[in-house]
Amino acid sequence: MTLLLSGCLAAVPAKGSLPVKQACLISGERANPITLEIAVSSEQRSRGLMEREALGPEAGMLFVYSNQRRADHGFWMYRTLIPLDIAYMDRHGIIRAIRQMAPCPEAQGRDCPTYRAGVPFYLALEMNHGYFESRGIEVGDRLSLAPSDCR
Repeated sequence: MTLLLSGCLAAVPAKGSLPVKQACLISGERANPITLEIAVSSEQRSRGLMEREALGPEAGMLFVYSNQRRADHGFWMYRTLIPLDIAYMDRHGIIRAIRQMAPCPEAQGRDCPTYRAGVPFYLALEMNHGYFESRGIEVGDRLSLAPSDCR
């Protein structure tokens, strides 16, 4: 995980914003370039993409955990306005599961469904709904933050 995230936290974000990193999702011989906001702290991960009205077509948010999350850990869409897909990954950025998530209009977070990973994970990547399927990205493909992989 250290190699995967090297340099990820080097950027100093503006107050209230997250560090941004260029990355790519690698499927077979194809590299799909993306721009990621990196959520590392508990507060950043809790806020996630709440209240955003749009997400760029090649943009996403990477949630980084220092300890492995259990398979029953998941994400919810409370106060999230846009439909998203989420890829749960191991410490090396290998996709282990992909789920589709719908916005939750409920007034209380407890009334929103949880999208459980179903696999242990260290990283979770949220992208616009349909992103992974439209690019043929599947379980077993991987995320790379190394510029040399993304050319």
